[in-house]
Amino acid sequence: MSIMSIGIVVSEFNYDITMMMLERAKAHAEFLDVEVKEVVKVPGVFDMPLAIQKLLQRKDIDGVVTLGAVIEGETEHDDVVISHASRKIADLALQFDKPVSLGITGPGMSRLQAEERIERARAAVESVVKMHKRLKNI
Repeated sequence: MSIMSIGIVVSEFNYDITMMMLERAKAHAEFLDVEVKEVVKVPGVFDMPLAIQKLLQRKDIDGVVTLGAVIEGETEHDDVVISHASRKIADLALQFDKPVSLGITGPGMSRLQAEERIERARAAVESVVKMHKRLKNI
């Protein structure tokens, strides 16, 4: 029996990078004996909060892992996207009293830097698992 059940919300934007992040996250969840109940793919990082909320409402989901890569462009769009998404993600964790990790790399990074950070998806899974364990008995 798994120690917990999680949902994963992953951005399709920068698909080649985020799908590798998803594979790393699923493999690490399996290694940690965590069941991935649901994977929801959303168009971009900005679109994540609604999917996160839907997963957090479920009784069979103990926490949510977010995965995305916000790569720097020619405008400050990357800053706006990550600022708004990260704030709402934190708010949802508090609202539903369940851990939600910020497995979104960026802003201000190049494509090469994003590729170098693919393995950070494992840390996003670790974060949710650690928070769930530590908060369970409080």
